[in-house]
Amino acid sequence: MKPVRVGICGLGTVGGGTFNVLTRNADEIARRAGRPIVIEQVGARRDNPDCDTTGIKLTRDIFEVARNPDVDVLVELVGGYDVARELVMTAIEHGKHVVTANKALIAVYGNEIFRAAHDKGVIVAFEAAVAGGIPVIKSLREGLGANRIQWLAGIINGTGNYILTHMRDEGRAFEDVLAEAQALGYAEADPTFDVEGIDAAHKLTILASIAYGVPLQFDRAYTEGIARITAEDVEQADNLGYTIKHLGITRRSDSGVELRVHPTLIPKERLLANVHGVKNAIAVMGDATGPTLYYGAGAGAEPTASAVVADLLDVARDITTAHHYRVPYLAFSGVNDEVNALPILPMEDIVTAYYLRLLAVDRPGVLARVATILSEHGISIEAIIQKEATEGELVPIILMTHRTREQHMNEAIRQLESLADIAGPVTRIRVESLDEQE
Repeated sequence: MKPVRVGICGLGTVGGGTFNVLTRNADEIARRAGRPIVIEQVGARRDNPDCDTTGIKLTRDIFEVARNPDVDVLVELVGGYDVARELVMTAIEHGKHVVTANKALIAVYGNEIFRAAHDKGVIVAFEAAVAGGIPVIKSLREGLGANRIQWLAGIINGTGNYILTHMRDEGRAFEDVLAEAQALGYAEADPTFDVEGIDAAHKLTILASIAYGVPLQFDRAYTEGIARITAEDVEQADNLGYTIKHLGITRRSDSGVELRVHPTLIPKERLLANVHGVKNAIAVMGDATGPTLYYGAGAGAEPTASAVVADLLDVARDITTAHHYRVPYLAFSGVNDEVNALPILPMEDIVTAYYLRLLAVDRPGVLARVATILSEHGISIEAIIQKEATEGELVPIILMTHRTREQHMNEAIRQLESLADIAGPVTRIRVESLDEQE
């Protein structure tokens, strides 16, 4: 059959991996697709020495690829927001299908892009946008299609997981492990997107929309980073039977959808607590399946390329069978008013348990005042750890609370931080049991 002709824009880590997987496994891919998938053109600012582009049309103008009449599918791997959006919209306008690994693009502009693709009768595929080589989007949209998804929690940023893993295993400070991650290439020179939770929030936004059929609403996602987590917090969490992970969590209730990324204490026996290093994992609770876990390489050249090429296979199969993309982008066909009416809940309305660490002056009555303030805000204490202090030292007080509303905790923390006997800000980490009954 006539080949599906692909134009790759971006020849960096993922672009290079995609190029090499397509060329190395061309015969196997053609057998699966029912026709060859060939690289027609590559648009990139610079060459990749790991890619043999002999005989391939090359251009430094990526928009030339989007306008090329010989290209059937544009693969957007340039990253970022605005240029990528313009490139994808140009490709759609020229009647091309699009495959992208760009989670920021989909999280922020996905609603607009999907409308344009629908109007033009082309496909936009984005499996590689979340968790690299883990096929979690396909699992949510198809494999779990019979389920009412109750909640989803994931380690969806490898950099943050690497840092927290080494802080726990080696008792090291955040800054020290971050520097190591940067030296090893796991973290960018500017690590803000990773350590502040923005990258994870992009991915969580996509997963929540697919799980519940709500529009993409990245601007409503709550994000909190891991830079304030100390070796002391990691040690005390371990003493209490917990592991700290930087989680993306979304949960549906009658009142709305939770959408939040933050450091989280989870019981050490949970599978997510035992995902280490740069690996990703997503736990999904379906009403029919119960808990399922999706684990693997969340980034990297060829793991992400695996997802990109899988999307190309789906597009090629759709072209071959001559029908429109059979699986809706966000899993739900048309507009489901009942589901779409669910709002994204403000963080103040979230109910969870908390770990608190306070530095207090070693004097009688301080702990009693702390307990009184928490009680006045309806917050019940589950456990307390208070270390002995040497002369002149501040005493760390570790508290675990029962579940309470975030708004009440915010008010209590403001009052605690106003006490003369409490030094510096109160460290607050949310606690999730990830119980099957939740």
